[in-house]
Amino acid sequence: MDSFGELIKNRRSMRKFTDEELSGEQVEQLLRAALMSPSSKRSNGWQFVVVDDKETLLRLSQCKENGATLIAGAPLAIVVLADPAVSDVWIEDASVATLMIQLQAEDLGLGSCWVQVRERFTANGISANEVVHEVLDIPLQLQVLSIVAVGYKGMERKPFDEEHLQWEKVHINKYRSEE
Repeated sequence: MDSFGELIKNRRSMRKFTDEELSGEQVEQLLRAALMSPSSKRSNGWQFVVVDDKETLLRLSQCKENGATLIAGAPLAIVVLADPAVSDVWIEDASVATLMIQLQAEDLGLGSCWVQVRERFTANGISANEVVHEVLDIPLQLQVLSIVAVGYKGMERKPFDEEHLQWEKVHINKYRSEE
């Protein structure tokens, strides 16, 4: 990318991927971005599980009722989790790390999609967090925030249309409601 502005304008959620595998170098770059993400008091309470096994990706794609099936079609998923005992703002820290992975993916010309796990459930009411814990054998003290599906883009997405920017949601010096 030529600029950060271009990067964020072009980063769109990708729900379809080609079958092409990512290189080890690409995966390392994604993880580097995650490991360099800022965290409160530099607590680094986040951790990451990299999944490229097709059967495991399929099982993860069933972790919640809606919005996770795309994981089965991705060549790679990065599960973002954190330890609430390490940081009281683990949700924020893991969210920043999730976005860093997505921005790095876009910079590499890859597509990605954030799949929310925290506070989501299967059709039977089972916590998505529990499902992911079971599939990946994650220790109980860790909480799963998200799964980032990553791969080569399987469809074309237009850049964000700046005509849709909601400037009315920006307030200067004081909140002013619309009347």
